[in-house]
Amino acid sequence: MRTKFLIALFTIINITVSAQIKPVKYTHETFRGTRIVNGHSIETLKDGEMEMIIGHRFGRLNGGAYELFGLDQASIRIGFDYGVRDWLTIGGGRSSVGKEFDGFLKLRILRQGAIGEGGMPVSITGFSSLAYTTLKASDPLKPLEYQNRFAFTHQIFIARKLSDRFSIQMMPTLLHFNLVDTGNEPNDKIVIGAGAKFQLTKNLALTSEYYYSLPDQFLPDKKDSFSVGLDLNTGSHVFQLHFTNSAGMIEKQFIGETTGDWGKGDVHFGFNMVRTFKLKGRRY
Repeated sequence: MRTKFLIALFTIINITVSAQIKPVKYTHETFRGTRIVNGHSIETLKDGEMEMIIGHRFGRLNGGAYELFGLDQASIRIGFDYGVRDWLTIGGGRSSVGKEFDGFLKLRILRQGAIGEGGMPVSITGFSSLAYTTLKASDPLKPLEYQNRFAFTHQIFIARKLSDRFSIQMMPTLLHFNLVDTGNEPNDKIVIGAGAKFQLTKNLALTSEYYYSLPDQFLPDKKDSFSVGLDLNTGSHVFQLHFTNSAGMIEKQFIGETTGDWGKGDVHFGFNMVRTFKLKGRRY
């Protein structure tokens, strides 16, 4: 009798607890892709996914008709990103600007709960990258030392999807250059970035990002990076069209080396073309 009573009691407790515990639901597509404009978004690739990203930036619009408003000039980056796990993405690429190779690691730390379902209020992802320039020294008699060719970037992405249409992201950033232009310039630089996305239609979104450098971080010729864009999703392809004052497409370039001034028309038209592949598991 006692045994039957205990079995009945445990059954009732199990049913009650199971009814109270709801499966955790998370937000999806805070941003549609792994990039906002130049910089990374909160998103990581799914396990076994690979992205090929071709980035292209034309010259400055204020080049006038002689330069066909920048179309006569161009810089490119070709890169590949891979989802090692749903929460871990690695990648790398090569840029024509500075003839630089770059690599990065992106780790998802927390995910925002689904809107209206409670849970975590924000999503958090960590990001670290390195860049290595292979550009020849301007003076052949003074070659650039191997260790001085490196630069590093560390970021924390904090994002919130406020509604089905609108998402925002903050990007506190630490840049480190092994070599700087002058002895008075710090090697470590602190920058605060912010980005946003507004979904116009199912496959069309407006995007924007801005990186503000704290005072006395850079030389006077360096400017804050500001970009606006339009994302067009076609399924396995994403086309990102944008205007930016940055010619570079990796963190140490567009955050730390931008010289274009929007007020003077130093604006580049550009695009990212993203193609996604499934390398393992069930294909699309």
